[in-house]
Amino acid sequence: MTRRVLMAVAAAAVLGASLPVVRAQSGDAAAPTYSRDVAPILYKNCTSCHRPGEIGPMPLLSYKDVRPWVRAIGSRVSAGTMPPWHADPSVNQFQNDRRLDPKEKQTLLAWIADGAPEGDPKDLPAAPHYADGWTIGEPDAVVKMAEDYPVPATGTIAYQYFEVPTNFTEDRWVQAFEVRPGNRAVVHHVIVYTRPPAPATPPQRPAAQPGQPPRPRPQPVFEFPDGQNDIPAGQTGGAALPPEQRKPLGPNDRPAPKGLGASIGAYVPGNGSRVYEPGTAVRLPAGATLVFQMHYTTTGKATTDRTSIGFVFAKEPPKTELRVMALINGSFEIPAGASDYRVDAEMTINRDVTLWGMLPHTHVRGKRWSYEVVLPDGRTQTILAVPKYDFEWQTDYIFKDPVKLPRGSKLHAIAWYDNSAANKSNPD
Repeated sequence: MTRRVLMAVAAAAVLGASLPVVRAQSGDAAAPTYSRDVAPILYKNCTSCHRPGEIGPMPLLSYKDVRPWVRAIGSRVSAGTMPPWHADPSVNQFQNDRRLDPKEKQTLLAWIADGAPEGDPKDLPAAPHYADGWTIGEPDAVVKMAEDYPVPATGTIAYQYFEVPTNFTEDRWVQAFEVRPGNRAVVHHVIVYTRPPAPATPPQRPAAQPGQPPRPRPQPVFEFPDGQNDIPAGQTGGAALPPEQRKPLGPNDRPAPKGLGASIGAYVPGNGSRVYEPGTAVRLPAGATLVFQMHYTTTGKATTDRTSIGFVFAKEPPKTELRVMALINGSFEIPAGASDYRVDAEMTINRDVTLWGMLPHTHVRGKRWSYEVVLPDGRTQTILAVPKYDFEWQTDYIFKDPVKLPRGSKLHAIAWYDNSAANKSNPD
């Protein structure tokens, strides 16, 4: 049997201190050049996003690409806002930490201060190769929405849902996934759910022996406080509103189906893929239907989108089955004008599990996050802190050393919201 391991879904940002820049002397053999010193840094840290078709606003694959943006690169690198990383570096370590190391930062700033020389093109390393735009390599299977969904020029669009059958005849084990929006300009985020086929006969609980009381239901792996997951009617995941309160469905509405299932992949600004550790994988049941939950934003121009998800499958069942869980607070109200309003959510863990990563997610009023573990002996430790959450750039934080959570631990999330006029992103 596979061991079952939790991978919780939940946020992130850190500004690096600027470094002093020493201008290299003209003719100094050690003065950095683009070809020898800067290109390797950009290839390693920047081009996965800054290339055609990706989220970066301009490519950074060649000296010709980079030269017009030298001043902006220097400003962002000095401020620590690029590459984007929002987790507090004093709280835990992460495999996917994007921050430049001090030597890389100093090299870039010294190169810019010296006039950004190209150097000898013969010094260029081999350019990175991306498989037809996929960052995970060539997928074993690609599942695409069945239509080009029409996105209007203006207005607020409710979440839209698209069901796509997979037609897999046996279970597959997902080693990596990547969600690729068909039109990044209008896709803010995507969650892809996997709904297994309905069983031919409903599962039956074992009958109690004659004269014995009914067998108790098995304890759930994750338990939530009463009321925490009560989502208000009319909100995503909640009950339907009474008929008289429902907005009429437009011709382009694709409402939520009755069942969604577990999450199998997601896309948020800055993060649309995940490659799992060898020996771990997420199960995609045979005959499952994928449900794309799409959050669209308008841009002033009517367009279309047809998003897809690519999978790389493990060659054999893993030693460890990964599960994606959402820790949420389904019902809360932020007072008007509140600039630092706190909202908590908690889950109790009823089996020994391992926490591999966390992805904090909220919307434009969210400002910061903190995640704590309360151990069975009462000790509390912070495992992730995101002091400046950015709705426009979100990260799946993958722990360098996965966090062991013994049975009886509590995972506690705290989010703070700015609903004041000082929040430039506040819509009202």
